[in-house]
Amino acid sequence: MNFDEFRQRADAVREIPLEAVLAFRGAVRDRNDRAKWHTERGPLSVTDSKFTSWQGNQGGGGAIDLVMHLAEVKVGAAVQWLEQHLAASHPATSQPTASASGKPPSVPPGDGHLRLPIPQDRLLAHVRQYLTHRRGLCSALLEPLIQSGKLYADRRGNAVFLLVAGKTNRPIGAELRGTGPRIWRGLALGTRKDLGFFWIGAPSSQQIILCESAIDAISYCQLYPPCLCISTSGVRANPPWLRELIARGYDLHCGFDADDPGDAAARQMIALHPTVKRLRPPGHDWNDVLTFGR
Repeated sequence: MNFDEFRQRADAVREIPLEAVLAFRGAVRDRNDRAKWHTERGPLSVTDSKFTSWQGNQGGGGAIDLVMHLAEVKVGAAVQWLEQHLAASHPATSQPTASASGKPPSVPPGDGHLRLPIPQDRLLAHVRQYLTHRRGLCSALLEPLIQSGKLYADRRGNAVFLLVAGKTNRPIGAELRGTGPRIWRGLALGTRKDLGFFWIGAPSSQQIILCESAIDAISYCQLYPPCLCISTSGVRANPPWLRELIARGYDLHCGFDADDPGDAAARQMIALHPTVKRLRPPGHDWNDVLTFGR
């Protein structure tokens, strides 16, 4: 990749709102100061597109600088992280990314209310094929998710993984995964991932593996049953529901990706919650581990 190509990629994600980056990484806005956020690197203040850390008086401007600061990574890794996790949710500032239909996904302006994609049964076969053939996931794990409504296809042929909360599995959002030639991921409008998560596995298991995505959670469950796998829907060092799981006595492992953002978030999580153990994938992520031997 030459410099001009990289600059185009950087320009496409640079203007992603800082609040979106902070929320995705599990930061919490201060109750008394709306400009102040409590993050994995300590408190910082946000003014429009600029931020300032309260520790060491460090700061910067734009989403790339913020990811570099929070995850302690270089610019290339920061751009890649934004492309993978937030570009699809902010199409006005992202490069067009093709869905199964070949058209770029579009997200209408949101009003804060949950807007789950409408299931499209006619495209479910396409999603099944993508998950089984390209992702190596077995039908025995996928079919119960489909029958329960926790996995379905939307009108663009994207895979929709439902995030739920409580014993009733109340929907609070969804992970979206593109199934076209270009890989992208996003969240359904109004998703409240602080309230719940995608999960798969044995509900009676005392071992919980935290993964960055629903596909990784299913992959780990397929590789190492029986267990209970949860997706944090991105690199999140301190999701609000984590403390409750720890209080219940679960044996928790952080299975985030084997890259700089994943390692940094895992270190932060363990610093905040010392009972959590690091479980680093021997590949880049658990789906890579699953598909490597095929």
